[in-house]
Amino acid sequence: MTKLPRYRTGKPKLDEHIAEIITEADLRGDDDDLVFEMMVTALRMGLEDVDRADKKLVNAALKELRYAFHVFGPYQGIPKCTIFGSARIKPGDPAYEAAKEFGAKMAELEWMVMTGAGPGIMAAGLEGAGAENSFGINIVLPFEASANEIIADDPKLINFRYFFTRKVTFMKESQGYAILPGGFGTMDEAFELLTLMQTGKTFLAPVVLLDPPGSTYWERWRAFVVDELLSDGLISEADMGLVFITNSVEDAANEVNRFYRTYHSSRAVGHRLVIRTKREIRDDELGALNRDFDDIIEEGAIERISATDSEIRDDDNLDLHRIAFRFNRHGYARLRLLIDALNNV
Repeated sequence: MTKLPRYRTGKPKLDEHIAEIITEADLRGDDDDLVFEMMVTALRMGLEDVDRADKKLVNAALKELRYAFHVFGPYQGIPKCTIFGSARIKPGDPAYEAAKEFGAKMAELEWMVMTGAGPGIMAAGLEGAGAENSFGINIVLPFEASANEIIADDPKLINFRYFFTRKVTFMKESQGYAILPGGFGTMDEAFELLTLMQTGKTFLAPVVLLDPPGSTYWERWRAFVVDELLSDGLISEADMGLVFITNSVEDAANEVNRFYRTYHSSRAVGHRLVIRTKREIRDDELGALNRDFDDIIEEGAIERISATDSEIRDDDNLDLHRIAFRFNRHGYARLRLLIDALNNV
């Protein structure tokens, strides 16, 4: 390492030893500084008065995340949709059949499917997509069986000890979500997902709430949210645009897929939000975006740009087109509507 990062152990000789280990390891890529800091964190926990139980938590979490990154690495170029829903729903139930059909439809659209790897809706989604198109993101619980037979012996099954590392993996690897009826766990996943998107703590992505034929589960959920949250000003009208409610598997799958018709991804670079698109955005479209979404533009205007220095340095989707603007960093639901406007042309 040519220069040690500012974040260190406080022991100069120890810091030099860490740098020597990193040099000797001959790491891939250009991330020596980040590996240095991770090693420093581990050693500082050892040097400080950190309880053994806390060290065990950090150790297990780091190992779980490392393994998850390893499993998903070969599939980075393939879009993935997570299916959430109850473990208690049996084969033959309309919700089970809807999840199975949805998984099959996403596989037809060349998506892979991710579920919690358990029974019920989770098994149905994987059954529909087929093991070759599936990931199992299992949580080890004392009162539930192991992963379902569809994914049990597959190398794309990951077993997590902690819910939080499992949720990080779901959010990091998913480009879309379909949520079917479920209990407390499903409600937790739905509300946390919407909270993370509403606050900009995870990437915006399509969220479909899929009711099987004859069910009013999500329509009644929507009525509660409107009557108890929206009417009292606890959320905004735009926040309702974060979800799409339907009882059509076809419409659900198309909604997820359509989100990426023009839009590809976004990234904060300095004070601007850079939106990467699959085609060049025309002048008339830029004019409409600047007019219709001026409430989330902090300064200046939405404009076409070339790849930024940060993106070039990271080799980050350099083949795509780009628009950028100074985003106010709180209107994420409105930003979702801006993405919809790009895709609707």
